[in-house]
Amino acid sequence: MPKILVIEDNPANLELATYLLRAFGHETHAASNGEEGIMRAQRERPDLIICDLQMPGMSGFEVARTLKADPVLNRIPLIAVTAYAMLGDRDKALAAGFDGYVAKPIDPQSFLPQVEKFLPLS
Repeated sequence: MPKILVIEDNPANLELATYLLRAFGHETHAASNGEEGIMRAQRERPDLIICDLQMPGMSGFEVARTLKADPVLNRIPLIAVTAYAMLGDRDKALAAGFDGYVAKPIDPQSFLPQVEKFLPLS
């Protein structure tokens, strides 16, 4: 069962993402801020990390830089899930180290296919 870490400071968005992932058989772990997310990634070694960009304290961009600088964690696919959906925002996220980009609000119909394409084949 793929293990997915969701880093999201908004409780409603966190609940929706984890609900959808669990409903389709994924094991989820949650973190409500960037610092906690990095600690959970180090401890849990997930198969995939989904991270909000705009969080108080450590932003998603800082999370990406930290994870991608870690020789153990940098291989884990990292997806930005964000309300930043203006022209160029996707490119900015990818340039910061994210492997994928999903715009908010989360669309339950397309969220899973967008996320699952980054999971390693088992």
